[in-house]
Amino acid sequence: QVQLVESGGGLVQPGESLRLSCAASGRTFSSYTMGWFRQAPGKEREFVAAVAWSGTITNYADSVKGRFTVSRDNAKNTLYLQMNSLKPEDTAVYYCAAGAVPRTDPAGYAYWGQGTQVTVSS
Repeated sequence: QVQLVESGGGLVQPGESLRLSCAASGRTFSSYTMGWFRQAPGKEREFVAAVAWSGTITNYADSVKGRFTVSRDNAKNTLYLQMNSLKPEDTAVYYCAAGAVPRTDPAGYAYWGQGTQVTVSS
């Protein structure tokens, strides 16, 4: 079992950057695919990015490709999401999740954090 805690959210202006972190407990972090999802008010949870257990295979939603970078440090049991050139439409609660294989479907992830709010506004 894995417990996940996100941090790093906040209020930023359009064009600025944020880095989210997701700290995982448990000794099996390195065996999981890790994903980032987000949910805006009144919308369904949507896929943002995922990284395989090795860190060498990544996948991104088209809406964030070229602006966001997902990475992981298995030695520190930590997942990251570097978000650059933020836009107002990136405003959402961001969740990290752990699953077995790299998927864009939230149903493919068994463990979830509590979320961290990201607000992009001038």
